[in-house]
Amino acid sequence: MHPNPVFHDATRAQNLTFARKRGFGVLTINGADGPLVSHVPFVLTPDDKSVEAHLVRSNPIARALKDGAAKAVLAVSGGDSYVSPDWYGIDDQVPTWNYLAVHMRGELRLRADSDLRGHLDDLSGEFEKRLHPKPLWTADKVDADALVKMMRMIVPVRMHIAEVDGTWKLGQNKGHAARRAAGGAIAEHGLGQEVHDIARRMNEATDR
Repeated sequence: MHPNPVFHDATRAQNLTFARKRGFGVLTINGADGPLVSHVPFVLTPDDKSVEAHLVRSNPIARALKDGAAKAVLAVSGGDSYVSPDWYGIDDQVPTWNYLAVHMRGELRLRADSDLRGHLDDLSGEFEKRLHPKPLWTADKVDADALVKMMRMIVPVRMHIAEVDGTWKLGQNKGHAARRAAGGAIAEHGLGQEVHDIARRMNEATDR
C-alpha cells in the first residue's frame, strides 16, 4: 500500500464493495521457501466478514494449508495508468502511476469438501447474474459423474477478513484543475489497464 494517507480516503465499505465487484485477486501466504502466490476468483460472504475461494488440490497454497491455517493477503487490483507530468498543466511535476488496489488480510484455512458445491454455486451464480439477460448457467447442466470427477481436483478455502486497506491513488495530492486535466489526458492517451475507469474516478473526485 502507498504510504501517503491522502490516497487512503476510501472507507472499509467502499474497499469491500470494490473487491466484491472485481471478484478476482492475488492470494499470497508465506511458504517454507518463500511467498506462495495464486490468482483466484472469489466471493465475499454477505456479511463482508470472509472471502471464499477454491484452489486446485496440487496448488502449493492448498498443500501448505494441510498443516493448518495460514496468515494470508488477498490483493485486488483495479484500473491503472501512467501519468505524464505534462498533463497537469503546472510546472515542476514528475511522472507517476495512478491505480486502485485493495488488500484484505486474515487467516486462510481449508474448508470441508462438503462445502465445495455450495461455494461453486455461489461463485458461478455471482458472475452469471451479471450477464443478464443471458439465462443463468448452473452446475446442473453438467453430467453428475463428470462434475464429481472435476470437483475432486479442487478444494474450498475461506479467509476471515481481519484487516482491509485500500490505495485509491487518483491525484488527490493535486489541485482540482490539475487533476481534471490529467484525468482527461489519461482518458485519451493513458497507458495501463482500464484507463478510462481511472480517468472517470479522477474526475468524479474533483466534483465532490
